[in-house]
Amino acid sequence: MIKDKKDIGIQVVEDSGNVAGRIEKNHILTPGEMGGRAHMFARIDIPAGSMIKDHAHVDDAEAYYILEGDLTVTDNQETRVLHPGDVMFTADGNHHSIANRTDKPGSFLAIIFK
Repeated sequence: MIKDKKDIGIQVVEDSGNVAGRIEKNHILTPGEMGGRAHMFARIDIPAGSMIKDHAHVDDAEAYYILEGDLTVTDNQETRVLHPGDVMFTADGNHHSIANRTDKPGSFLAIIFK
């Protein structure tokens, strides 16, 4: 399968559920396009002051790959600032969050594995 950029769906989430502020999810591949092997593969744009609140992963796991900005992540009890090229993996049964505490935009790739 080959997919053009124009065919990537964008979902804006504002102050809802796990999101404080606003994020944009660019759904690079849908679960169906991945044959059900993953729940999500997306580029997430996280403007200054926004965050994805702490949440648990049950029966899945998630990886973040930082593309832009300096983003504050918490994986269980460990909090760090990640920079472009840094990675975080949250295993099944663990919890995490990510926040943009800067005045510049940030973005990261997110993959939720089954």
